[in-house]
Amino acid sequence: MYELLEPGNGGFTVAQLASASGGCDPNDAPAVDPGAESVHEAHAFRITQARALRDVPAHLHPGRGRVHVLAARSRCASGLDVDLVLGDGEWHAAARYFSTADDEDRMTELRGEPTPPGPGGPAAGRLALVLSGGGARAAYQVGVLSAIAEEAPDLAIPILTGVSAGAINTVYLASHRGPFAHAVSDLRTEWGRLSARRVYAVRPINLSRAVLRWIGNMLAFRRIPQPSLRGLMDASPLRGFLAACIDIAGIRRNVDAGRLRAVALSATSYSTGQTVTFVQGSSDLPLWARSMRVAVRVPIAIDHLMASAAIPLVFPAARVGDAFYGDGSVRQTAPLAPAIHLGADRIIAISMRTGSPAATARPLGDYPVAAQVFGLLLHSIFMDTLDADAERLERLNQLLRRIPPTAEPPDLRPIDLLLLRPSRDIGSLAGTGSIQLPPVVRFLISSIGGGQTRSADLLSYLMFDPDFTGLLMELGYEDTRARRDDVVRFLEE
Repeated sequence: MYELLEPGNGGFTVAQLASASGGCDPNDAPAVDPGAESVHEAHAFRITQARALRDVPAHLHPGRGRVHVLAARSRCASGLDVDLVLGDGEWHAAARYFSTADDEDRMTELRGEPTPPGPGGPAAGRLALVLSGGGARAAYQVGVLSAIAEEAPDLAIPILTGVSAGAINTVYLASHRGPFAHAVSDLRTEWGRLSARRVYAVRPINLSRAVLRWIGNMLAFRRIPQPSLRGLMDASPLRGFLAACIDIAGIRRNVDAGRLRAVALSATSYSTGQTVTFVQGSSDLPLWARSMRVAVRVPIAIDHLMASAAIPLVFPAARVGDAFYGDGSVRQTAPLAPAIHLGADRIIAISMRTGSPAATARPLGDYPVAAQVFGLLLHSIFMDTLDADAERLERLNQLLRRIPPTAEPPDLRPIDLLLLRPSRDIGSLAGTGSIQLPPVVRFLISSIGGGQTRSADLLSYLMFDPDFTGLLMELGYEDTRARRDDVVRFLEE
C-alpha cells in the first residue's frame, strides 16, 4: 500500500519532501523547528496512489474532513524524531502511524492538537451537538442536521452528547467513518428503513398472562411475586437494528484519529435515581459529580444506548454492569451540562418544542383521557428540561457579559448556543393521516384514549413509520433552511 522513498545523500530536506508530494511549493515548506534545526535525515512514506484523500482531524483543516496527505518521519541534527504531515499544501508536526487494515491510514496523538483544557477553561472553538429524546420525534433532528450538512459538509463537531432517541443519533454520528455530510446522509437512510416492528414488539399473550396473574393475586390477597412483565413493549428488535447499523468500534477509531473528542449519553439509574452520563473520548476528559448527576468513563456499547432509550413502563430496564437503567431524560434537569463539562464553548441544540405556545394550544373539549395525560407526561420528560436549561444558560451568559473581564469568575465562561426547534407542533402532525402501528399497539392506545386526535401527542412518540418520520425530517430540514442566516453566522463565529 505504501512505498518507501529512499533518501539521497544526506537524506531528504523538508523542501524535497514537499516537492515529492507533487503539489506543495517547496519554498513554502517550513523548517521542522523554525529558527533552530534543519532536517538531518528523513524517510518519507508516500501512498502509492499519490496523495490520496484521507481523513484528518479538524484542527489541522477546520471544516475539511478529508484532504490529500503525504507523511514523513524526519530526524533533526540533534537526533530528535519529528513526524511531518503534508495536507493540501500545509505542513504540520504530528505523531503518525500507518495501518494497512481496510486500506486506511490514520493520524493519532497529533502534536498540533489544541492544548487540553486547564484550570483556566477549555480550548477555544470547541463545538458540541446536544440531541434530546422523544422517540419517533427524533427524526426531526435528522432533518435539521441535513440542512446544516448542506451548508457545512465537512463540519467538525468534536463533542457529541445525547439522551434517549437522541443518544441513538449521537452514537451513529460518533461512530461514522466519513465526513459530516456522509454521516448525516447515512443516518437519514437508516431512519427511512425504520418501522415500528424494528423498534418494539408487543406480545399479547405475555401481556394478558401478566394482567390476569396480577388480578388473581389481588383478589386472593396474595403477595404479588416478582413481575414477569417488565415493560409493555419488548425492545429487542431495536437492539438488533442498532447492532446491525452502528459500527460501535468506529467511536474508538474517531477518537484515536482526533476527529472526536468526546461522546456522551445519559441514562437514569434505578438503584440511585441519579442521571448517569456515560462518556468515551480523549484521555484528558474531565468527569463530574453533581447533585443527582454523575459521569463515568466507559467504552460506549449497545447496552448503553438501550439504557438511555428505555422509557419507563414502556420498555424494560436495561442492564449495564451490575445496575439497571432507564431513559436518561427522566431525571435529567440540565441536558446542556454534559457538553459544557466536556469543554464546549459553542453548542448546537435541537428542541422538540415549538417556540409559540399558541402553536400547541388545543381547544377545550371533554375531560382529558388517559392517552392525553400520558402524552403530557412524556412531554415533561422529553421536552421541558432542554428549553428550561437553555433559558438558564442565556441568563448566565447575559450576566457574564456584564462582568468586567478582570472580575470574571475563573470557573464560569460564556457559552454560545444555537437552539433550533420545530415551527409546527409535532403532535398535531401525528393526529392527521393514517396510523401505521401494530394492531395490538393501536388497540392499547384506543383503549386509553379514544380517537386519533386526542391521543396524537402519545402517538407522536411511537409512530416509527417512514411516512411520519419522513415528514418530520422534511420539517426539520425546512425549519433549519428558514434560519439559514442564523446557522451560517453561528458556524462562522
